[in-house]
Amino acid sequence: MDFLVIGLGNPGTEYELTRHNIGFLVLDALAAKSNSDFGTAKFGRTANIRVKNKTALLLKPDTYMNLSGKAVRFWMNELKIPLQNILVVTDDLALPTGKLRMKAKGSDGGHNGLKSINELLNTQEYARLRFGVGNEFAKGKQIDYVLGRWDNEEWPVVKEKIPVAVEAIHAYMLEGADRAMERYNRG
Repeated sequence: MDFLVIGLGNPGTEYELTRHNIGFLVLDALAAKSNSDFGTAKFGRTANIRVKNKTALLLKPDTYMNLSGKAVRFWMNELKIPLQNILVVTDDLALPTGKLRMKAKGSDGGHNGLKSINELLNTQEYARLRFGVGNEFAKGKQIDYVLGRWDNEEWPVVKEKIPVAVEAIHAYMLEGADRAMERYNRG
């Protein structure tokens, strides 16, 4: 495998279609575009894809968000994937719904999944694709908001942007983080 692409989310039907699970939704679309299916594996569900001459293992951790680093570290070591070939797809409260931002590295920004990955990899030097989920919640209601389902106004925007996120991941795999950022951080 050339790449490890991780979608952050929580396992279980009660979390499907929640804002916090946008990483899972993007990876589902990425696998579907490659006619690949997810199967049960250690610490999550995985699928293999090929984009031209590049391969990637897609990982949806089943460790719950706060322990995502455990799954990422295991698969990174298992497949001997270098840090520069890891991409994490995550929700981001600081971005409007549907806004995409790729970064080559960065802090956890208060996100517990990224915090777990940073702690267990002992670095912030890995790429991430941040998918905006907005921040329309009352003070103290952040957890309810991210674990809440998309509303009728948000969902069409999200459905439109998921294929764009898939394109951005393809660009990352084929051209690198810098070129993908140039192309997909504009809109």
